[in-house]
Amino acid sequence: MMKKILKYTVLSVLTASIALQGCKDSYFDNVAKNPNQVTTPTLASLLATSTSKAGVNNYNVASAIVPYVQYTANPAAAGAGDTYQSIDFSGTWDALYFAIADANEMKKMAVAQGSSEYKGVADVLMAYNLIMVNDMWGSAPFSQAFDITNFFPKYDSAQEIYNQSMALVDEAIVELAKTNATVKLAATSDLIYGTTGANERANWLKFAYALKARLLNKVSKTSTYNPTAVLSAVGSSFASNAEDAQMATFSVRNFWAGVAISNASQSLGGWLSEQLIDHLNGTTYGLFDPRIAKITDRTVNNVYIGTVNGAGNRLPGANTVKDECYISVNSPWTSPTSPIFIATYAEMKFIEAEAAFTTDKTRSYNAYLAAISANMDKFQVAAADKATYLADPRVAVGVAAFTKDLIFKEKYVATYLNPEAWNDARRYDYKYKDFTLPVNVTLPDFIRRNDYPQGERSKNGANVPAEVPRTTKLWWDQ
Repeated sequence: MMKKILKYTVLSVLTASIALQGCKDSYFDNVAKNPNQVTTPTLASLLATSTSKAGVNNYNVASAIVPYVQYTANPAAAGAGDTYQSIDFSGTWDALYFAIADANEMKKMAVAQGSSEYKGVADVLMAYNLIMVNDMWGSAPFSQAFDITNFFPKYDSAQEIYNQSMALVDEAIVELAKTNATVKLAATSDLIYGTTGANERANWLKFAYALKARLLNKVSKTSTYNPTAVLSAVGSSFASNAEDAQMATFSVRNFWAGVAISNASQSLGGWLSEQLIDHLNGTTYGLFDPRIAKITDRTVNNVYIGTVNGAGNRLPGANTVKDECYISVNSPWTSPTSPIFIATYAEMKFIEAEAAFTTDKTRSYNAYLAAISANMDKFQVAAADKATYLADPRVAVGVAAFTKDLIFKEKYVATYLNPEAWNDARRYDYKYKDFTLPVNVTLPDFIRRNDYPQGERSKNGANVPAEVPRTTKLWWDQ
């Protein structure tokens, strides 16, 4: 059933994409002739498609940014992502907007049928994908994006997109707080919370609050930052790992597991960065982190070694020795059946630690320790190993010696392979210990934004903003 659902393309979604992508009439002529085309979707089918795409787009965006934060490294010298070259992310842009259009169709149908639950979920999913557009590119079409008479939608400013994302989240919170929906969520079609039974609606509400906490915390470098509002949102979000937003239904396997399996077949993808490995293996901090064994496998030399970003393979030619570390099918994060983690309780505790740091350092410190503990549980670290790590004086530094640097250090591990990691790196000004510019880097400083996709320039070029250097900071990153 899932394989069939994943193939559905909603006609109204494609119509919306005319405004977003400038598609040609001949394409729609072909769509109209497709006997397998779903022209009148149900709320349940839209829910399945939209929740699936949340996981897919988490992977799509994460794949783009993982070299920027040096989770991964290209085995070839001067790899495009590693060295901040201009990359055409047209496919990612399209996937994000198709997902937003799907969720918008679900919202319209939910309003027509009087379902507050579906409307709230649609708002959450629209916001989630729109936030990723905003984080990747800044300004983008949204206010005119669903007007099918307008083939060239205007770009809203990056701050307007942020505000529109927040408005969607706030609307979702109102809708999901209601308990009298005329049409309840179809659990079998909900690929994020469908297995949580009676808590399904309540967990979506907590997910909405988690997105709100993210959005509020992202502006930590601006004058509008409100730690009290952040803490309020965190307090209404996840209360345990069991409430994490995650998607674990795939047509074949977890997408990262696909990378790992291809690597085993000598495709040479999924190499882990020296920055990440040294962060964990004791090189950078003098402390061995047991999560490393839950992220990757030891090399043939029984050690953990990463690849320097931009430098490529330490050995010339194709690597068959396996003497560096890769994304692993043995990890709870990247096995064939692992979920895609969209937002987690551990992340919320790190946000709490950051927001409370100035006004309540004891609360901040306790949230920091709780976040590490929750993340280790998520990584399935043995209880004894977790206890040893948490008791180490370099982790359990005490309230007086506690710093924000420790929050960002630990959160870097918890957001492994998550798009949110790039937002943290930019807010933190890439100040992770020993974090250096890649070898062969093409920019004078760390990357802060992506170039607009060529597909969008070719179809909506008059409205696409003029390119600026990829070192130019987004409005919340000043």
